[in-house]
Amino acid sequence: MAKAAHLGIILLAACFLATGQQVPALPAPAQLEQQPHYVLGPNDQVKVWVLGVEEISDKPLRIDPSGNIDLPLIGEVHAGSLTVEQLRAELTHRFSKEVLKPQVSVEIVDFGSQPVSVMGAVNHPGVHQLQGRKKLMEVISMAEGLRQDAGPRITISREIQYGPVPLHAAKTDPTGQFSVADVAVRDLLAGTNPTENILIFPHDVVTVPVAEAVYVIGEVRKPGEVALKGNATISVLQALSSAEGFGLTPAPQAAKIVRSVPGTTERKEIPVDLKKVIAGKAEDIAMRPNDILVVPPSGPKKAAARAVEAAIQTATGIAVWRHP
Repeated sequence: MAKAAHLGIILLAACFLATGQQVPALPAPAQLEQQPHYVLGPNDQVKVWVLGVEEISDKPLRIDPSGNIDLPLIGEVHAGSLTVEQLRAELTHRFSKEVLKPQVSVEIVDFGSQPVSVMGAVNHPGVHQLQGRKKLMEVISMAEGLRQDAGPRITISREIQYGPVPLHAAKTDPTGQFSVADVAVRDLLAGTNPTENILIFPHDVVTVPVAEAVYVIGEVRKPGEVALKGNATISVLQALSSAEGFGLTPAPQAAKIVRSVPGTTERKEIPVDLKKVIAGKAEDIAMRPNDILVVPPSGPKKAAARAVEAAIQTATGIAVWRHP
């Protein structure tokens, strides 16, 4: 289709030249209309066509690591750091020394010079091409949005050669090679602080950590993980509610929170009388990330103790697997 269009343009131009009329300007490619501000760089591919210069192949030209392309008649041309329109103007100038009133068309075939890495709890993690100016929310959208288990903050890491991340809390990492800052997901989505929706640069790394979690296991209707999301803590009753309440044979007065001791492999058990908590006669304890609420089954003490121990072992395994 593209070859046919170019052939038609050539024939039309030949008719104008034969009659001595001025050749009309070529229409701008659709790609140029879509990306007028895109700055070309290494690994981008462009297709160049010049009326009357048959030596130019119809194959795409890849911009080399130095930012150059090589063309018949005019040789090496620096394309990096130019927009498509600027490159077209430069080629027109260069070819004007070889061709009378050159008509030049430049089209982006493939983007490859502005990668940004979007990692973590997004639906399509990986390396994406910016294809022009993109802000943080647009880059998250390129990764198909946040997952349900996304944490409360997004981290942006930028090579220091591009300057610091333009956020108040930005810091230089210990290596001195990166500027690092984070933004609150809630504020970003709500638009309460538009300045945090910053422009993302090539080679930035955007990381969305998985939300921290607590675990509820034992005699509950829906045992498993409860993501903390925007909350740093969650109360015992909130965790129990997320697990949809007690199962068939609970022993709420014998419930426990299993909590890791920071800096060690040990864990401690915190007794929680859920019966009293529900009745408002005991404190609704705040759980911390990685805490495990164990609701044992009712029954003989030895059997219940074994069930609690088995539940703790299982829950500890879950926590270790979930947070390596």
